[in-house]
Amino acid sequence: MTDTQIDTFVEVDAPTGRVRGAWRPTVGSDVRSAAFLGIPFAEAPVGDLRFAAPVRKTRWEGVRDALDFAATAQRGDPGVTLIPEPSIPGESTLNVNVFTPRPGEEDAELPVLVWIHGGGYFAGSPASPWYDGRSFNRDGVVTVSVGYRLGFVGFGHVDGAPDNRGVRDWIAALEWVRENIRAFGGDPSRVTIAGQSAGGGAVLTLLGMEKAQHLFHGVWALSGATADVTPENARTLTATVANKLGIEPTLAAFTEVDEEKLIEAQKAATDIKDLSVLLDGGLMLGPAIDGDLLVRPTIDSLVAGVGADKPLVLGATDDEFSMALAGQEKKLRWIPLSLLLGKMGLKRDARRRYLAANPAVVAKGHAAVVGRYISDKMFKTAVIRTADARGAAPTWVYRYSYAGSPFGSAVHCIDVPFWFDCLDSPVGIPALAGPKPPQALADATHGAAVALIRESTAEWPSWSGQPGATRVFGGSASSPDVQRDGYAGVRPLL
Repeated sequence: MTDTQIDTFVEVDAPTGRVRGAWRPTVGSDVRSAAFLGIPFAEAPVGDLRFAAPVRKTRWEGVRDALDFAATAQRGDPGVTLIPEPSIPGESTLNVNVFTPRPGEEDAELPVLVWIHGGGYFAGSPASPWYDGRSFNRDGVVTVSVGYRLGFVGFGHVDGAPDNRGVRDWIAALEWVRENIRAFGGDPSRVTIAGQSAGGGAVLTLLGMEKAQHLFHGVWALSGATADVTPENARTLTATVANKLGIEPTLAAFTEVDEEKLIEAQKAATDIKDLSVLLDGGLMLGPAIDGDLLVRPTIDSLVAGVGADKPLVLGATDDEFSMALAGQEKKLRWIPLSLLLGKMGLKRDARRRYLAANPAVVAKGHAAVVGRYISDKMFKTAVIRTADARGAAPTWVYRYSYAGSPFGSAVHCIDVPFWFDCLDSPVGIPALAGPKPPQALADATHGAAVALIRESTAEWPSWSGQPGATRVFGGSASSPDVQRDGYAGVRPLL
């Protein structure tokens, strides 16, 4: 297959149609990469397709410009992500962005990374400058970022419509990759899926899904938050959303609801005042157990051996959501820790063991302890449970401890710019990673990601071979890079 290169443009003839992308330089490298933005993998989910399964995009005639990001499912600024993730208006939200150093070279057979963004399953955007694949291109990896339906439209239960429409969008995007990525220099048999937060939960959900196993061969989950919403909770949420809209909970009624009004009702229905409810009950909106795609909770699927042939790397930051307590240190210092943790749902014996297991955090004050508990309960317990559930399957665990953020701790999302090696991004880096984030840490983090994608392995001891073994990224110089039990402080919560 031959590319047509005119100045900065490059064309690729993929099975779904011919597209025109643009060459860009790669900082610190003589490797050029090409970006093909906003390629639709499914028809626009509007009208009768709004609550339908994704419909494959038919091949178009002529050359389709892929020079700008296409529409996103996210509307406006939800104000919940620490990553710059712009919203782009429009209807055709089911699209992919492809970054490649070898466009049109079908025999290049480069490994492929498919990135699923986070945002709690109701926010986020694949158009973030941080998700640009140029650094992975430099290292011989074709990169794809995926758009999918969000919120109630993507994940709400509606009688008469297929459940898990957002999950079906992920699968449709991966099917597009399988059928088209060779035209962009990628190898469809060497696909690694990765994501952060809800995106991390997405890739773990896919790992435990029998019907998705043929679409990828490796997984990296950053701060993965699975939902596994029960059928009962899904129906309850639907009834609540419908009640707030003043409609019957039917497909016909939901189809007629204005997009903005539906988002407002969704926000009202998922607004949790008591944090302990979220910590104990989990997310209210996201991938749901539907008896079709998700036949059981993800952990149960992993215990049953689903995905056991695929290498998995997973981990979390030390203080995912500690920033939520910023500015409350003086107020919380006067409230007994036992009372604070008790209100969060932590029982007396577990409180005693948890505090004894985390003396360094206790020394930082009550706000630090509560923030760490929230982070441990929401994210790090899931890391241990997931790694243990995999048994002998190839699994590597890490912790992210870089505390150079303005929050003074390793907060949610801080690992993403290091993972993508995009510290030179003109947007958002200092606000999250501080004014002088260390390039050496980016080299180590990104290098580990490349190793999994290219070699299906990691360079530290596996959890499956040495339970508890944890690579620590960004810790103090006196701490070992690999700890024998890097999640010891979390175990009292299990």
